[in-house]
This record gives sequence, C-alpha cells and structure tokens, in this order.
Amino acid sequence: MTATYESLGFTPITATRLVGHVDNSADPDISVDIQMMLVKPARAKQPVPVLIIFQFGPLAFPAPSPPSPAELAHINDRWKAQMLQLDPSLQAVFKAHPAWQLVNAPRPAPPTFDVDGNPPPLQQLIADGWAVAMIEPNSIQPDSGAGLTRGVIGLSNKGHWRKPDDWGVLRAWAWGASRTLDYIETDPELDSHHVGIDGVSRYGKAALVTMAFDNRFAMALVASSGESGTKPHRRNFGETVENQTAFDAYHWMAGNFLKYGAAEASFGSRTADDIPIDAGELIALCAPRMVFVSYGLPQGPGGDPPRMDQRGGYMATVQAGSVYRLLGAKDLGVGNDYQHAQLPPVGTGLLEGPLAWRQHDGGHTDAPNVKYFISWADRLSGHQP
Repeated sequence: MTATYESLGFTPITATRLVGHVDNSADPDISVDIQMMLVKPARAKQPVPVLIIFQFGPLAFPAPSPPSPAELAHINDRWKAQMLQLDPSLQAVFKAHPAWQLVNAPRPAPPTFDVDGNPPPLQQLIADGWAVAMIEPNSIQPDSGAGLTRGVIGLSNKGHWRKPDDWGVLRAWAWGASRTLDYIETDPELDSHHVGIDGVSRYGKAALVTMAFDNRFAMALVASSGESGTKPHRRNFGETVENQTAFDAYHWMAGNFLKYGAAEASFGSRTADDIPIDAGELIALCAPRMVFVSYGLPQGPGGDPPRMDQRGGYMATVQAGSVYRLLGAKDLGVGNDYQHAQLPPVGTGLLEGPLAWRQHDGGHTDAPNVKYFISWADRLSGHQP
C-alpha cells in the first residue's frame, strides 16, 4: 500500500495504490495481484459512495503533490554537494549560475475540459463527493485466449486450459471487481451500500456482467458495450456472435459460447438464435437496481463504431423494462415494443428511474455522460454532493 495526499481541481484528496494478492496456494506457479488505485475526497464528513472503474493500463497517481519550495531547495543543496564531491570543478559552474537549480518546481498543468466544457470524469466525481476505485482488468485476467492458463482462470485450473463451461474473461474481470468491493466494505470512510461499477467497450460488457452477478453493487454505468454487452445477440447488425467466436474475442465468454458460431459440428449448425438468453435479460438481472446505459455517436473523430449497435443497445434496455416494472421500479417510460423502438434524439436522457439511457454527442467513451450519471445517481440514491 502506498498513499499520497494530493489535490484534484480544488478538492483535497488521498490517493492510495493497493495490491490485492489472490490466494495461489493451489498453484504457486501462478500469481494474481489485483492492481487498484483508490482516490477519496480528503474532507468528507461521512462515508462516501464509490464508483469502481475498469481502467486499462498502469494506474498512476492522479495529481502527485510536488515538494514545497523549501524542500526543493534542500534537495538541490544536497544534490549539488554530492556532485561537488565527485567533481570539485563544478564549483565554478555553480558560482557562475547561482540562480540555476537542478530540480525546479513543476508548472501547473492547464485545466483540461471536454467539448462541453466539463472537467475529466475523475475530477467531477471527486468534486461531487464520490470516491473512485480504478482497477486494472489485466491484473485479474489477461485479455487474450493465450492468457487463459494464467490469471484467475488459469489459477482455478492449475495452469491447464479451461473446460467449455468455465468462466470467460468478462466473468473473471467481474470477479475481480467483486473483490474490490470486498475491500471497500472494510473501509469506514466508504459507503459500501452505494457502490457502482463503470466500464467502456469490453469493460462496459464486464461492468454489466459484474452488476448482474453481484447484487451488492447498487448501480452501473455501462458504456458502448456492444455484442456480449447490451447489444442483442439475435439482432443481425454490427458485431455478431460469429464475429466474436471466429476471431480474437472468443475468450471473453465461456467456451460453450463457441457453439453458437458453428456452421458444421457434431451437434449441427447453431446461430445466435439458438442462445437461450439475450442482452435484455442480462440487463434485467440487475433489476430493480440502477443501470445507466450509455452510447456515443458513430460519426466524427473517435466515433462510437456503428458495430456497437446503438439502436440494438436501446432495444435491449427497453426490453429489460418489463422486469423493472414487475419489481415495482420505473422503466424508460417508452412502452413495451422493444422490437420497433427508435433511438431518442442524441442528448435526450431518459433518466427518471433506475433504468436509464442517454446517447451523448461524443465518441467511444462515457466521459460526456458522466455528469448526467452523477446527478442521476445522486438523486436516486439520496447522496448530497
């Protein structure tokens, strides 16, 4: 554990790098160390809600606090003294340039805003009184078929290949998110009853799986998740089951998923129409808890690729509404005819109840929808910013 005291925007924070070691006594040759960066507002007077984010890549401290001017002066003095011991001739250089320092205070970075004038999502969440736990999915399970003998899947199989009904990578990542929630439940500064899960693209798929399989999660922001996320398998548009089973994404799902992309097999030909469940039912597994389905525009730089199937994601969200209503919760409020459901205008949020939809005017990201997620989640959960 490594902690720092920093400032993000105008909000003092603590940032802590944590590593969760998975018990590998069953196979000591395989190590799984879950990487997490936990960022908390420093002056909260009561436990704060948390958003767990699947974050690809190294987890860096968000805003490292630099040494004070006095500390920098001391560093420079000690460094110069050591250099003079190695090379006394440098005394003339230092005397000729007395104001020059080896280490200077970093210049403050200019503020960064998106096209709508909003600061980065982490800064928005912290300013509103949320904590954020960023986890690196590949530290839980490698994102490749070749990695199935490593990570938590490989550990559970003692380094052997998985069986057809064993987890896929999405479920493994979801398991890691649940272990993060285990840790959050031990921290009295965090409100473990109001924890959300967030992800974009493949991590949006994992966020939805996390929410569906662990009812301790109170909310989810599921962004641009496409096939195996909120896009219906049976809708023949964009990404398809055949795409995922034939190329480099088969490892996301259990091995049995491959059967539904088979043209010739001992059991005959199977397609997406033979899968007994679909995306609407995956969303419905989260009912009546809070799910915000987010997509972007296919057009423009960095657009949300059309293969994500924005309309299909909307159709599945409408379909899931029947279960929300059955459990006494509000759906999107657009009726039951999901098969003919047409996308609302871009920027029109259907955010009245725990099942929510908004398509923003950005690309393959959830950033433009974060401020809407925050206000929606605050209102429904009773959190006071």
